Amino acid sequence: MLLERARTAGVTRVVAIGTGIDSCRATLALAEENEGVYASLGIDPHRAAGPDAARVGELRELLAHPKAVAVGETGLDNVRQVATPSEQRLLFDAQLALASELALPVVIHSREAEGDTAAALAAFAGTVILHCFSSPGLLPVALERGYLVSFAGNVTYPKADELREAAAAVPADRILVETDSPYLAPQPVRGRRNEPAHVVHTIEALARVRGVEPAVLAEQTHANAATAFGLS
Repeated sequence: MLLERARTAGVTRVVAIGTGIDSCRATLALAEENEGVYASLGIDPHRAAGPDAARVGELRELLAHPKAVAVGETGLDNVRQVATPSEQRLLFDAQLALASELALPVVIHSREAEGDTAAALAAFAGTVILHCFSSPGLLPVALERGYLVSFAGNVTYPKADELREAAAAVPADRILVETDSPYLAPQPVRGRRNEPAHVVHTIEALARVRGVEPAVLAEQTHANAATAFGLS
């Protein structure tokens, strides 16, 4: 079982991500059924032109669940352009307002939208987690504002020098690690379906560029996630 493999690898807690209302309901069901699994619930920018964009009220209800620990992923994406920038921004702003209202952190999806993402987040006073970080141009803003920066398996890829440089620059109390399952499997298992157990490979790569032992970084990111998401 996936969670058993994760625990064998030393991963004791998982924050699963909802990306639309049906996805959020399924994510909450997983969290309810499994100890150590929590839920971040949001409507991603790819759904900003669809029916889910009008269902933020339902998202508020789902976020009342005790295992819901964040809003997102939400944000802006200028790569796929399934929805227009204005449609994405309206949905993004609605979820930022919801996160402010509920005092929850936000998990941010940003692809080739660094300036617009920074502008949208400028007035948000809560905890910001830059999910699956792949935008080195957003790093100065993240460092200035104290955002948490979360790295996935793509930081291990041979040509990802810019990402590794960014990872070396993030303060110890601001760095997180993730899988982005089932995507972006780390280099040692690249080509396979990604899963939480594989995060150990990303930890090892990040530890090398930061000049620390993997166990030290694992403990630090574990503590950072607990603080960011309010995990016990």
